[in-house]
Amino acid sequence: MQDFSGRVPSKLPDVGTTIFTVISREAAELGALNLSQGFPDFTAGPELFDAVARHMHAGDNQYSPMAGQPALRAAVSAKMAAVYGAQYDPETEITITAGATQAVYTAITALAGPGDEVIIFEPAFDSYLPGIRLAGAIPVFVRLEAPHFMPDWNAVARAITPRTRLIITNTPHNPTGATWSLDDQRRLAALCDGRDILVISDEVYEHIMFDGREHASACRVPELAARTLLVSSFGKTFHVTGWKVGFVCAPPSLTAEFRRVHQFNVFAVNTPCQLGLADYMADASRYLDLGAFYQKKRDDFRARMAGSRFELLDCAGTYFQLARYDAISDEPDAAFVRRLMREAGVATIPVSAFHHDGFDAKLIRFCFAKSEALIAQACERLCAY
Repeated sequence: MQDFSGRVPSKLPDVGTTIFTVISREAAELGALNLSQGFPDFTAGPELFDAVARHMHAGDNQYSPMAGQPALRAAVSAKMAAVYGAQYDPETEITITAGATQAVYTAITALAGPGDEVIIFEPAFDSYLPGIRLAGAIPVFVRLEAPHFMPDWNAVARAITPRTRLIITNTPHNPTGATWSLDDQRRLAALCDGRDILVISDEVYEHIMFDGREHASACRVPELAARTLLVSSFGKTFHVTGWKVGFVCAPPSLTAEFRRVHQFNVFAVNTPCQLGLADYMADASRYLDLGAFYQKKRDDFRARMAGSRFELLDCAGTYFQLARYDAISDEPDAAFVRRLMREAGVATIPVSAFHHDGFDAKLIRFCFAKSEALIAQACERLCAY
């Protein structure tokens, strides 16, 4: 077989396997408890699986319409109106996607090109930067500073140039658990005013908010919604991350551009899953009660960790908890994570993996979307470490 090693130029020469895959693989090899990758070890109610099976047995197994099943788009439209007061036409403003990562990648590809600048806030989810580079666009980084990880709007203003095409935002924020306010969204809208800047708003943890907070969706600010592609995830909301089903809400002109690309890199998304999700969404408590569900898990995790030497930062949303470990070690976060796996048998994620330059603030990320038994066992090990 012919060897092409070194003969095919890489479009991402400095990108290896994602940290989430690497750590999860090492955790499995070591038999460590996995608090690293952001997926639950529990699942949705049986009604969801019954609904999907019902549609499968009814013969709903062929291609869906490119934009998504009308029933699911209608369910998303109804939810956005009821929860946020935002009106999105299911026909021209809502698209069902193969998860949120595909949605973000497609949005970048559709809207940014060579020479365009794309602002991202770091620490940032690791799929944003490769998407920007593959589009030939130029990433511009604005750092979110510990411990609160909120935007410095003066720094954002300085980052904007005549070449700025996109700004990618994420609230509730992975990996930090920080959440924006409506004032933050209004500040962003004001900075974009009068400029041809578009926004990709990653809101996959929209329903995981704590302590009485309300999610400050970009769609709550009309002048921002007019230039925003809002991305969310059924997988995160209904504990079925492996299904890879998400959605994008955007004004008609932006939706049209998004679909031009979407039709050729995905075309259509799993039909019975879409129809089952549409049925399942009829009971709004299945997503409206999600914040209370995860707040119990957050509070349990924090209470169990009270006797440890880790310093837990504030967590206002998502199912992630950041922690300082400087009372234990002064080594780099990636080295500490691997030692923690070997010696304590608990897998976490180094926050430096969310920075393009490996910036190391000596922070690690725990995922508490796990069963009570797993959390208890992991915290016992961490407190003894």
